[in-house]
Amino acid sequence: MSVTGEQTADTRVPLRDQVRRELQDRIADGRLRPGDRIFEQELAAELGISRVPVREAIRMLQSEGFVDVLPRRRGVFVRGLDRQQVKELFEVREALEVYAARLASERAETEEVAQLADLARKAREAHEAGDVNAMSDANATFHDALVGLAGNDLLASMLEPLHSRLAWLFRMNLEPERVCTEHEALQAAIAAGDADRAAEVAKQHVLSSRQMVLERMLF
Repeated sequence: MSVTGEQTADTRVPLRDQVRRELQDRIADGRLRPGDRIFEQELAAELGISRVPVREAIRMLQSEGFVDVLPRRRGVFVRGLDRQQVKELFEVREALEVYAARLASERAETEEVAQLADLARKAREAHEAGDVNAMSDANATFHDALVGLAGNDLLASMLEPLHSRLAWLFRMNLEPERVCTEHEALQAAIAAGDADRAAEVAKQHVLSSRQMVLERMLF
């Protein structure tokens, strides 16, 4: 990440929001793991900015549940998810993504569906090549694209705060073949314009993923 000044010249995004997104990405891709400490001064130096936007970004992440600020330990630590939080996350994901799949099957254009198929193909190729990171990235992008095809900005904004947590969960995938097969089936249902089938596949996909993650968790 490279930033200068209080806002970037092209997007005019405040620094605190850029830092927030950068930290979310690091949590999502595993560069920052649950329990890791975030050093405010070091991060500011790394990004070439003052500590003020870093501190503001940390406060935002704390309110969103991504980090814990522990005064007694005098530090900021990446927060993990317990079983109850994972269950709640999947409940919300089920409600929103199943609806997104239904809308996508009704609204998506042919070219957009083709892009979804390309993402499913990339995940399959990564799985067959044994590239776990590439598959995780393709799967996360597949879900983002699915929400985009729904054509509902409010729905997308409701899912956006969950992005990093979902991406973290995608990296816990112990059943890559199942995930690939379900994504391919979901894309096929959307391509066929079959809203009921798309919703059914999406729901089963979320429930299967929920069971897989909970079985892997040791706490």
